[in-house]
Amino acid sequence: MSIFEELESEVRSYSRGWPVVFDRAQGSWLHDEGGKPYLDFFAGAGALNYGHNNPKLKAALIDYIQRDGVTHALDMFTVAKRDFLETFKEKILGPRELDYKVVFPGPGGANAVEAALKLARKVTGKESVINFTNAFHGMTLGALSVTGNSMKRGGAGVPLVHATPMPYDRYFDGAMPDFMYFEKLLEDSGSGLNEPAAVIVEGVQGEGGINAARLDWLRGLSDLCERHGILLILDDVQMGCGRTGAFFSFEDAGIKPDMVCLSKSISGYGIPMALTLIKPELDVWEPGEHNGTFRGISPAFVTATESLRTYWSDDELEKSTKAKGERIAAAFKDIVEAHPDANLFAKGRGLARGIEFADGDLAGAVCKAAFERGLLMETSGPNGEVMKLLPPLTLTDDELTQGLSIIDESITTVLSK
Repeated sequence: MSIFEELESEVRSYSRGWPVVFDRAQGSWLHDEGGKPYLDFFAGAGALNYGHNNPKLKAALIDYIQRDGVTHALDMFTVAKRDFLETFKEKILGPRELDYKVVFPGPGGANAVEAALKLARKVTGKESVINFTNAFHGMTLGALSVTGNSMKRGGAGVPLVHATPMPYDRYFDGAMPDFMYFEKLLEDSGSGLNEPAAVIVEGVQGEGGINAARLDWLRGLSDLCERHGILLILDDVQMGCGRTGAFFSFEDAGIKPDMVCLSKSISGYGIPMALTLIKPELDVWEPGEHNGTFRGISPAFVTATESLRTYWSDDELEKSTKAKGERIAAAFKDIVEAHPDANLFAKGRGLARGIEFADGDLAGAVCKAAFERGLLMETSGPNGEVMKLLPPLTLTDDELTQGLSIIDESITTVLSK
């Protein structure tokens, strides 16, 4: 592995926890170059909801490439883009009665967030944005300004301005009524709070520590924004595309945000792709006012279309995801109860799950022990104190059983020391 040490930047992170060279991947498994299998409960940080090299998506992709389908098209019209838009409308927007225009902002989640922030300011003429404690929205400057993690913010090298954090759901453990502080600042002319253009929020905070907002809290936030004329941006980059069960993490709350950011698993295959969904009345862009070279990667449109047709023509995947999530919740409850002195706390929704430990050293040690047993997991939270699970939604019951067994054994081994 000397070439990585020699040439690759010190900024690399995941490879430090998993110091092997991976070569092949299929379904819920990664294999190193020596052939050793690893059960993947990381799934590309949520970019591989349908698993590695999903056969149906791969077949569609290979067919498209072999017939010399257009690969790169910026925002030109292509058959691949038309098929995606028609399928997205038919399978996702229509059944949910969602009326959105689609912006292709660039290849990644931060692009989707930057477009939403930029458009909110253009529409309203206001600069300030409200974000939440422990939020994560990306690593570009605008996205970092609404991100909570101090280490990531510190990497910006410049002041991160025009954003004000508010407490996320249960930040005060129920000691304060929802939005009491936020609403007081909005209504008090002496508060010093700049009138916000938008609020940006995650339905479940992934990088922030698997913090799942209550549905009532999301409904309350939507109502607050409507009453005060504030645009609501829902960042579903990691928690969309079925991660919590429903396609969007906000569906079960019955709200309809003004903008929605999607990326990661929207292509279905791990190919870069992002969307910013906006209500039609917000579509005030001038032609070319927001653009980028990699807005139209047609292979991503092809695999995205196939994933929607395969997994979102009925509710089987949604039901399966929720059922598997409940299995994890039950297993984590047993683990927490088996270690009463460790002050563990189980968290999450759907197949975004975690266990919070007393500190980041313990959570990191558990992930290291799991890796040694052939399971990939990462940590999250402000101090890396949460052991985080994002397995493929398509994992089998046997794979889930195997993974939970490794987790149980790893936690017991670490805590026994």
